[in-house]
Amino acid sequence: MSKNIKKIGVLTSGGDSPGMNAAIRSVVRTCAYHNIECIGIYRGYQGMIEGDFKEMGPRSVNNIVNKGGTILKSARSKEFMTPEGRQRAHQNLVNANIDALVVIGGDGTFTGAEIFNNEFGYPVMGIPGTIDNDIFGTSHTLGFDTALNTVVDCIDKIRDTASSHNRLFLVEVMGRDAGHIALNAGIGAGAEEILIPEQDLGLERLLDSLKRSKASGKSSSIVVIAEGDKIGKNVFELKDYIEENMPEYDIRVSVLGHMQRGGSPSCYDRVLASRLGVKAVESLLEGKSNYMVGILNDKVALTPLENAIKGHSEIDRELLRVSDIMTT
Repeated sequence: MSKNIKKIGVLTSGGDSPGMNAAIRSVVRTCAYHNIECIGIYRGYQGMIEGDFKEMGPRSVNNIVNKGGTILKSARSKEFMTPEGRQRAHQNLVNANIDALVVIGGDGTFTGAEIFNNEFGYPVMGIPGTIDNDIFGTSHTLGFDTALNTVVDCIDKIRDTASSHNRLFLVEVMGRDAGHIALNAGIGAGAEEILIPEQDLGLERLLDSLKRSKASGKSSSIVVIAEGDKIGKNVFELKDYIEENMPEYDIRVSVLGHMQRGGSPSCYDRVLASRLGVKAVESLLEGKSNYMVGILNDKVALTPLENAIKGHSEIDRELLRVSDIMTT
C-alpha cells in the first residue's frame, strides 16, 4: 500500500449515467475499508476549482446504490480547460490534503484528468461512466446496460401501438458517435431495421428493406436510429423522405432523449460499479496512476487514460451480422 496516499477525492463529470452513485459508494467504502479518508467533490472539475468539498464516510452513501444520477452532481467546466483554472483546482486539493483523485465520467472527463496528471504529477484513476459505451478499454461503461433495458422497454410499448394502427415508427436513441445502444436495443426489441453511425445503410437500401417487410405481410415496423446516423440530416427529414417514397406507410417519430439516462441502475451496472470502484482505489494505493479501470472478458482491467481517450470503441461485427439475419 502506498504510504503517500491518506486521502482520496472522488468526482463525477460530464453527462450523468445510472451506476455513478453505486461507483461513488464503492469508492467511499473501499477507502473506509483501507482506513483512507474520502472527500466528495461536488459539480465535477468546477467544484474542484471552487473548493466544493465534503468529507464522506460509509454511512454518507447509504441507500444510493439503487439511485440514478449522481449525488455529487455534475457540471462541465470551461474554466478547467485553462491553465489558471487547473492551477486553482490543484491548489485547493493541496490545501485540503487530498492526495489522489478518482474521476467518474467519459472521454472528456478522462482528458481533463490526464492533462491534470501531466501538469502536476497528480495521481488519478478513471472509472468509465457513460450510457453510450463508447470508451476504449472496457466492454461495458456504467449506465450502458441500464440504458439498453430502458430503450427496449420503450420500444416494446411503441410496438403495441404500431401493431394496433399499422404504423411505421422511427425511434431515435442516443449515440452521437457510436451505435452500441441502437444495435443492441434494436436486436433485443426485434426492430425491422437498425441505423448506426458506423454503417451507412443508405436511403435506397432502407427503402428496399421496408418494401420487403411490407411485401412479406408486415403491417407495422420499428426502425431504431442512433442520433449520429448519417443516413439523413435528422430523423424528421428521414420520415419525410420515406413518406414521399412510400405513401402507404403511416409514419411516426419517437425521440427517446434523456429518459435513457435516468432510472434505477440495473443489477449489472450496480455490480460493475462496485467492482470498478474497489479496483480504482486499490490501484491508487498500489502506486498506480493515470489509468482507467474497465471490464474486459469479465475481468477488471487497467487501460492507460491516453489509450482510453484516443482508442476507438469498435462496434461488434458479430452483432451486425445477427442484426442482418434477424431483420430478414
